Amino acid sequence: MADAMVKKTATAEIRNKLRLLNLLITFVIFSLLFVIVRYLYAPFYQFLSFLPDTSLVLIVLFAMGLVVAGLYLSRVLSGQVIREIEDYSERLDSILAITRDIREEIYGDILLDKIMTCSVTITGSDAGSILLVAENGLVFKTIKGFSEEEHRGKTIPKDAGLGGWVFQHGEPVLIGDVTKDERYNSSLDEFRGYRPGSLLCVPLRTKASTIGVIELLSKKQNFYDTRDTEVISYLADQAAASVEMTRFYDDQRNYEIHLTDILLEAIDRFMSEKRGHPKRVAQYANSIARALNMPEERKRRLYFASLLHDIGFLKISTEESFEKEAYTVHPVIGYEMLKPINFYKDIAPYVLHHHERYDGKGYPEKLKGNDIPLESRIIAIAEAFDSMASKVSYKGHVNFDVAINELLRNKGGQFDPELVDLFVREIKQPLE
Repeated sequence: MADAMVKKTATAEIRNKLRLLNLLITFVIFSLLFVIVRYLYAPFYQFLSFLPDTSLVLIVLFAMGLVVAGLYLSRVLSGQVIREIEDYSERLDSILAITRDIREEIYGDILLDKIMTCSVTITGSDAGSILLVAENGLVFKTIKGFSEEEHRGKTIPKDAGLGGWVFQHGEPVLIGDVTKDERYNSSLDEFRGYRPGSLLCVPLRTKASTIGVIELLSKKQNFYDTRDTEVISYLADQAAASVEMTRFYDDQRNYEIHLTDILLEAIDRFMSEKRGHPKRVAQYANSIARALNMPEERKRRLYFASLLHDIGFLKISTEESFEKEAYTVHPVIGYEMLKPINFYKDIAPYVLHHHERYDGKGYPEKLKGNDIPLESRIIAIAEAFDSMASKVSYKGHVNFDVAINELLRNKGGQFDPELVDLFVREIKQPLE
């Protein structure tokens, strides 16, 4: 809907200017036609014979002046039309680019910063802010153009100030002079060291409700026009859906973190002889990931896979956990536990294969070399090192140098040789 409004406004303005240009050209043509008829066809049009020759000369000169003026105005209007088209083209290109970008962004703070930056840039605003609804009011989430540290997290009432009015009514507001609008509240809409001359505020709306507002400010009065309102309203409509999606991802990540903590506590309680082992393995694995310049999302998956690599032991009794036959099945059990859970299914294969060997003699599927997932090869090294070097190791503590030499001795056999070399370069001492 907002997209159609933007196009409609742009089309209407360009059409009006072209209509004016056409009228001017038509007037000039008819003026010249009048002179030609008078000069060539006077016998047939006696009603024009009352014009003397001197008047004819004046008419010709007047017509020539109109032609010159028409050409000049035509050039001016054509230039304006071209500039209008270029301006809208640039704005729409920016809108399309940011729309594609925000649809792919899953981190809320980054998303809001992108929306704010785009809004300020497109309109040429001096400053701006995004406020999102919370239980106790509207909260400043991101700010551009004035002290961000001072105002981020500040809360205003849902029904006060211009932002509150826009939130309550779900309609955009454009104020050319803030001193003449009763909805403007200086105590809420002004910021330390910054007093706007004009202001534009649009709601962030989803199909279900209004979730916040975008507020743009300029020191100049009458700075914004209806085109700015419609362009930012369109952006706000696109942004609102993405904001809701990032909230969903944030909730999902929080749930994932809390559930992981619960599972880790269960593992520590069930296997007290391995207390702290999952977290140390995750830290060792992360040091290898950093050395590989692994992307953040992939590091995140590796981290959670490292924390939960031994989750299969929760379904194996304490007595059985030290028996080889039961021990070798724990990666499969862990895989089956994690795979049905949406936010764990991506890491389930890493858990399944963390006991494969680089030479193909591991379990459960005897994968070899690079057929083993990179994350599983990393976890294998991190787990083996912690099992040897930790002071609370259930396999018996050895000193740092012995553990390192054991990794080096088994590279190419049990472990990926390149990853072992990376780990040895990165690790300085075992974790407590």
